[in-house]
Amino acid sequence: MDFGKFKSCIEACHACAAYCDKCATECLKEDDVKMMAECIRLEMQCAQICRLAASFLAQNSEYARELCRLCADICRKCGDECAKHQVDHCQECAKACQSCADECATMAS
Repeated sequence: MDFGKFKSCIEACHACAAYCDKCATECLKEDDVKMMAECIRLEMQCAQICRLAASFLAQNSEYARELCRLCADICRKCGDECAKHQVDHCQECAKACQSCADECATMAS
């Protein structure tokens, strides 16, 4: 299936969701889980909106642009939170979130 102009955004959304899932799981293993609570909460939301955005893009939905705008906002917020934590999994997730935010912002414009 050729997703054409949506391909890079769909791929960024899938990658971001996977990084968020991985990071949330790793955050739960940290000694101070309570300190990671906001990170985990945002990662769960970010992963869900990324998967939904990718699905709407694949369907060429008339709502994809609006959903991508929201996805970009949530990805930025999640990425900002992850970037505050110096552990590798959070830093990797922050990069994936920023990349997805950039792709979704482009798609939404």
